[in-house]
Amino acid sequence: MISFNKKTVFSLIIGLLFSGIALYFTFINIPLGGLTGYIKTINYWWIFPSLLSALLSYVFRVVRWQLILKPVKETQFWQAFHPLVIGFMVNCVFPGRIGEIARPAIFYKREKVEFSKVLATVAVERIFDLITMLVFFIITLTFIEIDPAIDITFGGYHLTSSTLNTIWKTTLKISIVLVALLVLISVSSTRALFSRVIMKSPDILFFTCSHLRENLRHGICKKVIHVLDNIAVGFEVVKSPRNIIVCLIQSFLMWGLIALSLYFLAFGFPGISITFLQAFAVEIIICFFIMLPSVPGFWGLWEAGGVFGLMIFGIPATESAGLTLIYHFLHVVPIVIIGIVSAMIISVNLIQSSRNGEAALRMQEEHERCE
Repeated sequence: MISFNKKTVFSLIIGLLFSGIALYFTFINIPLGGLTGYIKTINYWWIFPSLLSALLSYVFRVVRWQLILKPVKETQFWQAFHPLVIGFMVNCVFPGRIGEIARPAIFYKREKVEFSKVLATVAVERIFDLITMLVFFIITLTFIEIDPAIDITFGGYHLTSSTLNTIWKTTLKISIVLVALLVLISVSSTRALFSRVIMKSPDILFFTCSHLRENLRHGICKKVIHVLDNIAVGFEVVKSPRNIIVCLIQSFLMWGLIALSLYFLAFGFPGISITFLQAFAVEIIICFFIMLPSVPGFWGLWEAGGVFGLMIFGIPATESAGLTLIYHFLHVVPIVIIGIVSAMIISVNLIQSSRNGEAALRMQEEHERCE
């Protein structure tokens, strides 16, 4: 019998809320009969190159993780492959994104390495992904022509060319700030200064009782510092500038293959014609949407991001919904099957692995509090 802790149940409830809202606004104006009729007209042969491209992206993801793991432990391809795909599979079938903890927990248990270091490598992966998406988002908005008279209503909001221009400028500013912060956090002296400032920050609330300030200091400030330290540990793992460049190249290739998967699939859908850069832009928008809490597999938010992104390029809502649904299905079902097979091969108890990871994380935080 599977049991979930309170945090997981709360995460599931919040995810259901966000996913439900996203599904409502995505399909409120799309007739179900018209959508099912349209899906029957697609050319399913384009699924094969799309699926191949999507699966190849995981090869680059594994190779990148091998490089990031190298200073922690020299790892063969299959040693990294099984925990990685199992982690992604867990995110697709269990709430709370516990796959992010399950992956390092499986690796830490099988390879006998320090859990916090493996967890830091996963955090570094996410940072490389975020940097790559931000770079490509800026590139796509720079080189893609968007109708200046565009006015799309989505969920009660109006999207115009001026809105997109604001998003482009804001994203550029965020990217510059993010890169600067990562550089500063990676420097130990700067990180120590940040830590001192963060620990002193509750003193701003001088008009409150000292007990509240101490609770904030130990309950929130230390957790923020813990996150910064984890990021720094991860970047210490990739010490060489050459390795950082290689990881970025692998990230660009990986995300390029994911966008290529959507680009190939679109050929099989009547009435849809998008360029590779447009497919990349839609993929990035989907990623921004699924960063929000959602149900396992990101159902609802994925569809909202896909339909919203495709409508920017003049694709009607029904066609956008049909392509997004099939595209989502192709990215969830195969990785669930591969993840289950991997779990069977290395004899992993998924729930226990996730609990072990959470326990290891709590022990690490407890150790830091004692220090």
